[in-house]
Amino acid sequence: MASKISTSLHRLGIQGPEVTAIGLGCMGMSEFYSPSRMDDQESIRAIHRYLDSGGNFLDTADMYGSGRNEELVGRAIAGRRNAVVLATKFGNVRGSNGEFLGVRGDPAYVRRCCDASLSRLKVETIDLYYQHRVDPKVPIEETVGAMAGLVAAGKVRHIGLSEAAPATIRRAAKVHLIAALQTEYSLWSRDPEREILPTLREFGIGFVAYSPLGRGFLTGRFKTFEDLPADDYRRFHPRFQGENFGKNLDLVAKIEELAHRKGCTAGQLALAWVLAQGQDIVPIPGTKQSRYVDENLAAIDVVLTPEDLRAIDAVLPVGSAAGDRYNAQAMAAVNQ
Repeated sequence: MASKISTSLHRLGIQGPEVTAIGLGCMGMSEFYSPSRMDDQESIRAIHRYLDSGGNFLDTADMYGSGRNEELVGRAIAGRRNAVVLATKFGNVRGSNGEFLGVRGDPAYVRRCCDASLSRLKVETIDLYYQHRVDPKVPIEETVGAMAGLVAAGKVRHIGLSEAAPATIRRAAKVHLIAALQTEYSLWSRDPEREILPTLREFGIGFVAYSPLGRGFLTGRFKTFEDLPADDYRRFHPRFQGENFGKNLDLVAKIEELAHRKGCTAGQLALAWVLAQGQDIVPIPGTKQSRYVDENLAAIDVVLTPEDLRAIDAVLPVGSAAGDRYNAQAMAAVNQ
């Protein structure tokens, strides 16, 4: 497994970093997903397991745990910096008590956030620096211009955007080379296929797919709403609520049936499907447990035939999931 993952490299963008076919999302290690069950040592073991298995692409952000996740990742990669393509983000503003205060993309804020992330991560350079959410109050040209300044200063190697609309991507690409766009993409979040992916491919921009397992739902782990811990943020996501939960559970049953035929888990099938959508797409499934790292990386061995892909399309077409992927407030910040 290690050799196949480590040799399956995808370049993000025209001149971006080379990353392994499957990355590791670190958000849930520090916040949102059952925080009362967080275990920093187990999370570090998961990161080490991923790296030891040949993976090289770690994803964090300054807002995850209000900086704690970056500190955690920094501890995990100490002494192993050269083996890691390190991605982090700025833009979502948190208050002293963790409250969300909006989005910022003004140049002074960009520079300040970068310095703070470098300090928490204990590195000299960030390999891929994303604007986490687009600030509608600041022209994207100003934000990307500031990010380009970070590249010139040697603090950042490559620039990315997250949840940006096609028009924003086009404007940003005129200012500086964009290596990657990060947006939610999975069997139940296929909206990027309409406009985002064609735009990225027009400009030679890579696509990093977050929540490729549908925040864990597509693995089949959750059979009832009560399976979610009481402090789990997913309880507030529309797709996990009310009638939506049952309707989406029916979709998962279809995924599990297809996975059984392929001799893999539902989660592996979901990841294999994302991988099959193009060499320019890299999924970053998140986990805070080392045992799930092995399962996720093994998805690279699942080969989906054209017949398999047609069967998946037949049962999970675009728009098949019930409910929005975020609540109304959070949805207002995406595709800007």
